[in-house]
Amino acid sequence: MRAIGCMMSLSGLLVLMPAFAEEYKPWAERTILEHLRFEDFAGKTAERQDALIDRGQALFVAKFTDLDGAGRPMATQAILATKRRRPAPQDFQRLSGPDANSCASCHNDPAVGGAGHFTANVFVSEGFESADFDTSDPQFSNERGTNALHGAGLVELLAREMTADLHSQRKAALADARRSETPVEKELVSKDVRFGSIIANPDGTLDVSKIEGVDTDLTLRPFGQKGVFASLRQFTVNAMNHHHGMQAEERFGTQWTGSADFDEDRVESELSRGDISALVAWQATLKPPGRNGDIPSEWQQASERGEVVFAQAGCAECHRPTLPLKSLSFTDPGPYEVAGTLRPEETSTGIVHNLALEEWSKSLERDEYGNWLVPLFGDLKRHRISGKRQNAFGNELLGQRFVDRDVFLTTELWGVDTTGPYGHRGDITTLDQAILSHGGEALNSRDAYAALPDKDRDSLIAFLRTLIIEP
Repeated sequence: MRAIGCMMSLSGLLVLMPAFAEEYKPWAERTILEHLRFEDFAGKTAERQDALIDRGQALFVAKFTDLDGAGRPMATQAILATKRRRPAPQDFQRLSGPDANSCASCHNDPAVGGAGHFTANVFVSEGFESADFDTSDPQFSNERGTNALHGAGLVELLAREMTADLHSQRKAALADARRSETPVEKELVSKDVRFGSIIANPDGTLDVSKIEGVDTDLTLRPFGQKGVFASLRQFTVNAMNHHHGMQAEERFGTQWTGSADFDEDRVESELSRGDISALVAWQATLKPPGRNGDIPSEWQQASERGEVVFAQAGCAECHRPTLPLKSLSFTDPGPYEVAGTLRPEETSTGIVHNLALEEWSKSLERDEYGNWLVPLFGDLKRHRISGKRQNAFGNELLGQRFVDRDVFLTTELWGVDTTGPYGHRGDITTLDQAILSHGGEALNSRDAYAALPDKDRDSLIAFLRTLIIEP
């Protein structure tokens, strides 16, 4: 069963669940009737992984109840397990959360796993990192729109390979410096995307002041509008607590907090390692966005011209049409997990999803070296996209995880026609206005677009409007 594009009824949800414990009636007002064991899926066949993916879809669309553990009366939305000073006055709170009943309540346009409207905006940053807040004042929180998840497995695989490249270049620079007994400067490049340079010293220290667009640990974090999560697993564990008040054992359980009920809602062990893996499996195997071929000939001709103009205006320098990917083997947990998220060294065998077995993988083109070409229209790099002359994207007052407030990850444009409204706050209604809002490093491309003849600007928009998530 792989009905990815549809919402599910409660009866459909129960069908996907394993046989449930006898103490729960079929009409029990809870979603999770039995938790999955990670070990039951590690190292199993592709058919077995299909069952895990189906379970992940069921959890993604499920409306969690307090019997499942929804709500966190004595825990905050912080990425680290953080207690509240006093019980939350409300079970749901649109500002600091919990703010959603299900994952699909925000990620649903044009299909489950997609983007969300302005009404689904969330608030992150100050409260995201520390205490709760109950105000929309930008001094305390950054308001963000919902990102689409289609193609997320491919994005994480690209980030893993690029991270490995940068780490290898750092290692080589240190070895060269030791051998030559002189400082060595090394350019940091992966998949033709440049991340500045490092200087390695003979004593093993590094000058990281010239690194661009990535953290100084050279680990790409491709999720979140600021690029702060390295993996779908990290993103999922954080989101389940923030938006639903559902705590994963691997971060909030006894191992780290000394309690099986950290948020004190009288429900212990709310999400097992297997439950999180199911959610990761479904997101990682979501079909990537594609192109709309069902358009009139006039639109097709304009789109073809628009794709050329897109490159000529410099848009493709950051919104790379494709990035090459060596392997479609998605392992969970991934190689760059952090403490509080299940890591490879904590398991004897991981779960492997061969994305080449997915039907949609057949549509991926390959280059002369056998790499799969991922048509994401992005570079997985952070850029400063606001400046003195054009500061529309500099509307946040707070940084996030040491990322400056006017620096953001390049938005992948695949699916862009079906993921509006635009901007980090979801307050820009047209693609034309979104382009004209670019500043900072993107100012030259913005000005090139603004100077185009009307026909070429129309053609560029026509091209972007062929990039869709299929409903």
